[in-house]
Amino acid sequence: MLGLTAAEAHPHVWITARSELIYAPDGTITGVRHAWTFDDMFSTYALQGIEAKTKGTYTREELAPLAQTNVESLKEYAYFTFAKADGRKQKFAEPIDYFLEYNNTELTLHFTLPAKTPFKTRQLALEVFDPAFFIDFRYADKDPVKLVGAPADCKLQFQRPNDGTASAQQLGEQNFLNGESSNFGAMFANKIVVECP
Repeated sequence: MLGLTAAEAHPHVWITARSELIYAPDGTITGVRHAWTFDDMFSTYALQGIEAKTKGTYTREELAPLAQTNVESLKEYAYFTFAKADGRKQKFAEPIDYFLEYNNTELTLHFTLPAKTPFKTRQLALEVFDPAFFIDFRYADKDPVKLVGAPADCKLQFQRPNDGTASAQQLGEQNFLNGESSNFGAMFANKIVVECP
């Protein structure tokens, strides 16, 4: 995410994600809370030059400047989070409550995306993916998505992306550089749908 360049036909950063959809008591959706764990190679790279008081561990305070850089660099990519309420696109405000956590050689970025305008909807469709497929988002096997404070009769469906390796093999790097497949990553979108009566 730091200094992304032209996309190629395979990811360079792997993220294991968890997300929570946040509801107000009246059933209004107020935001999305993400926890993204970066692969150990990217984590090691990102930590270069960061001083730690205790070797091999990093506090939230020590990681705070890196967390700020991460969330600021995500803005131009719409935080890789795309939402539609009853078919209408929704926008998010800048992240709040963000911090980095270091555990077992991996960094996890926690942040909340407040809805620009909180909204009620019968159907929320949320996708998390990188259109350029520079970053591969894979949701955790256990508890990938949670509803926080949602009305009891809301139903959650979570769909992992289909394996797009066959399509990827047909496309060369040139497809990405000339813009023809600039939304290739959508094939690998994680789709979250919440239906509320």
